[in-house]
Amino acid sequence: MERVCEFLKKAKVYYLATEEGDQPRVRPFGTAHIYNGKLYIQTGNVKPVAKQLKANPKAEICACVDGDWIRIAGELVEDDTEEERVAAQESMLEAYPSLKGMYKPGDGNTAAYYFRNATARISSFTKSEEVIEF
Repeated sequence: MERVCEFLKKAKVYYLATEEGDQPRVRPFGTAHIYNGKLYIQTGNVKPVAKQLKANPKAEICACVDGDWIRIAGELVEDDTEEERVAAQESMLEAYPSLKGMYKPGDGNTAAYYFRNATARISSFTKSEEVIEF
């Protein structure tokens, strides 16, 4: 999982795909953070992506770095309890202090989703594919 997070951080921008009804939705993201042994991303609950993930947690991420690309497929979900959710949000915002002006832990808008049942595939045209499950 650390390798996956490092790849996303090196890419700086990755693209998250969800679905809305019968329409795929893709948008750029930039947060990737490991907390409590889980890979998290961050968004706001008022954004359509949060509503899409609540309706269907299946998602996929894609990013490229120096001729290699990563695809991560799995479910993006929030922690079970409010205490766990706020702790994950706090950790994410400490890792990304530039977001503190827009988000605050426990504010009802801040959301930290982690990958569950995920498979990452790091590929290129010249190397063997690397598969990481977490």
